[in-house]
Amino acid sequence: MTAPIKLGFLYPGHSAEDDLPLMAGMLDPNIEVNVVHTSVGEDAHRIDALLDLGQSDRLVPASDPLFGTGIAAVIWACTSGSFVFGRDGAREQARILEDYLRIPASSTSLAFADALAAMGLRRVAIAATYPDEVAQSFVDFLAECDIETVSWRGEGIVTAAEVGRLPVERIMEFVSGGDHPDAEAILVPDTAAHTATVIEPLEKRLGKPVITANQVSLWQALRLANGLTPRTGLGRLFNTAY
Repeated sequence: MTAPIKLGFLYPGHSAEDDLPLMAGMLDPNIEVNVVHTSVGEDAHRIDALLDLGQSDRLVPASDPLFGTGIAAVIWACTSGSFVFGRDGAREQARILEDYLRIPASSTSLAFADALAAMGLRRVAIAATYPDEVAQSFVDFLAECDIETVSWRGEGIVTAAEVGRLPVERIMEFVSGGDHPDAEAILVPDTAAHTATVIEPLEKRLGKPVITANQVSLWQALRLANGLTPRTGLGRLFNTAY
């Protein structure tokens, strides 16, 4: 049997981290996910709280359990805790983790930009769980990455804990409602949302790629680990080894 590809994820608190091993199992049993939790000062989708959440003095110490695990790449699996720093700040977060762990590192925000570039997509719609100020910050981040947002909607949910409790039916509803005919893909940016089981039904309903935070985090980790091969079960993003 081929040795598993081992991937590390830094995840803030507890909400939908179970999506990551679930998604890995949907793709291939030879993907091994190692999730470690970062500290959270205040569980709030608010700019000041998110800037605190993504500080290196939270990320670096939290990554210590990943030493000696054999992981090939690590992801800061928090979209809002990376995009609020802007493109350059998100890259700096990744660089600090790379220097500390001595393996490739990235974040969910950077993963969205890299996935869209790999797929040749430049115009998106956003269905965000966030309050409007935070959703707008994601729009601004994407613009820095040369990605045009043709429409966006925020659900106004303040805490990750509440997002993690959203039923599948609610997620299907707000993602479908956030689509736009001019969008080439629809993005669902919160890693606190459980999306493993909704991606393919939504793509069938909407007729375009649906890219969610935990899904694209796993894609980015596999890409950095040189483990991307065409895979089924988790949407168009994984259908081709870009």
